Amino acid sequence: MTQQPEVTRQRVIAGRYAVLEEIGRGGMGIVWLAEDRTIGRRVAIKELHLPAGVPAEERRVLEERVLREARAAGRLNDPGVVTVFDVLQEAGATYIVMELIQAPTLTDIVARQGPLGHEAVARIAEQLLSALEAAHAAGVVHRDVKPSNIMVQPNGRVKLTDFGIAQTTDDPRLTSSGILLGSPTYLAPEVIHGRQADAGSDLWALGASLFFAIEGNSAFERPTTAATMHAIVSEVPYLTRGHGPLASVIMGLLNATPQARLSAQQVRGLLAQVGTPTGEQTVAAAATAMYPGPHATQLAPAPRGKRRSWPIVAVVAVLVACAFAGGWFSGRTGLVEPVVDPAKGETFTYGENGDIPELQVSPGSCGSSPLQRGRGVPSSVTCDELHDFEMVYGTELYQSDDMGYPGKDRLASLGESICSVVFNDDTHVVEKERGGRSYVTLLPTEATWTDSEQGDQSVLCAVRNTDRTQLSKPVTPQE
Repeated sequence: MTQQPEVTRQRVIAGRYAVLEEIGRGGMGIVWLAEDRTIGRRVAIKELHLPAGVPAEERRVLEERVLREARAAGRLNDPGVVTVFDVLQEAGATYIVMELIQAPTLTDIVARQGPLGHEAVARIAEQLLSALEAAHAAGVVHRDVKPSNIMVQPNGRVKLTDFGIAQTTDDPRLTSSGILLGSPTYLAPEVIHGRQADAGSDLWALGASLFFAIEGNSAFERPTTAATMHAIVSEVPYLTRGHGPLASVIMGLLNATPQARLSAQQVRGLLAQVGTPTGEQTVAAAATAMYPGPHATQLAPAPRGKRRSWPIVAVVAVLVACAFAGGWFSGRTGLVEPVVDPAKGETFTYGENGDIPELQVSPGSCGSSPLQRGRGVPSSVTCDELHDFEMVYGTELYQSDDMGYPGKDRLASLGESICSVVFNDDTHVVEKERGGRSYVTLLPTEATWTDSEQGDQSVLCAVRNTDRTQLSKPVTPQE
């Protein structure tokens, strides 16, 4: 008797989609390449595949949520969104039929050619922002914005995949098993703390993805999941390649406090400045104007008339204003977690009863007396002369008789964060001038803060040589 060869039957989903091969696999599912037999086109099908250990009730809830959000994603109409063609269930499995995009991910591109340029990253950012705005307007939160979910086509078009499908760790009904689905590297701090994911957490993840694109590495990825999550909630990343308005976008999106994070509108305004020749319209006024709060943030005056108003000033001003408007001084967590920065120097108070009783050096000028406790700086000098420090930045946080003193610790946390951003931004301190130097944070005392006649509520940032020797030239960019 002749043995008949075994016939392998092709898998067909819903009597329509012929499965050709597996093209991807992740913590939440498997992606198949399939042929739509009805209209003759190739599609990608994601089959929901939950990890072992998820209880039956939680599995049911998760499947319901995936279906609801996938259907919502199917209604999105944005070129940056991978189109969802169909959502179906068959034989106890859930499938999402999507547009097939044959293009490398942002992860692949950076691995192959290294960090991207500013204008390339800005173009990617604009398209991703548009996609997220469309999703959020439709009530869809992505939850898993990360480089491996960002596809870049040869023509430069960007597609954001897996809307509302991959990351659901924030669901309050998925707490009994304690399972973390997917990588935590791009989870916003508030999500790690157990809060509901929302549009703001998607924007944070966008910032983390842009950091990866411009730097070539993840801002928070560590050897273990625990270390990664700790880094997200407690560390401040630093850009080494990013500068100008793009740096302002990234750092503004990575703010650990959701209320102080940049909005999509503010991000769009800053992105419009990427590639703008230096000396053209700056974004300080425009970005601050975008903030919808009741008070505009004022910058301490710079005496040198030729000094530029840099984009980073705008984003710092917006963040500070948002922190106040969000109730930061009423007992909430600070703007960011404590700064860990090797360039961080001492923090002093100035004014009545302060470490530095008299400080008469404004941003753009230099001081010829050392910054040390018990010693005042009664006058300033030009930065072309020998000097002990240069005042590189100052911002008046909130000028109001009704605003009580927040306390030294909270003010120090905010001030040190601002000075860290300023020191590490090329538009404030020239990169080659940072070596061997540190920044000093200067804060008003309570008496200085509350003095309605001659008081001051400014946080000031100064730069000096770490070994306390004198400087002979400015550290800030010069025209």
